[in-house]
Amino acid sequence: MAEAYKEKMKQKMDAFVHKVFKMARSFPREEIYVTASQIKRAALSIVLNYIEGFARIKKGNQLNFFEISYGSLKETKYLLYFSMKEGFLNDNDYQDAIKSIEEIAAMLWTEIASLSRSLEN
Repeated sequence: MAEAYKEKMKQKMDAFVHKVFKMARSFPREEIYVTASQIKRAALSIVLNYIEGFARIKKGNQLNFFEISYGSLKETKYLLYFSMKEGFLNDNDYQDAIKSIEEIAAMLWTEIASLSRSLEN
């Protein structure tokens, strides 16, 4: 994968994490240590695991961290859905976050698939 592609994905992940942190600030006070904390942790885990995988030399280790990043992305997606259903997020914020998730998921899955193929050869 080209370095520019990876850098673009990291930038999208970073922007998404900041978006989630901003949204979580508006959650009800009683959710500070529950849903708000969990959604922030999951969103941050997306970019942190990607960066950690990117720093690994062995492709198998990279793949493991990228898959963990993808899992955190799916966890965050559900938490956004849950938060919207519970009324912690309005529909516009939810749709905007889902659009970002889908873009990141497509990019990350492309990288995971490419790395998986290279390990098969």
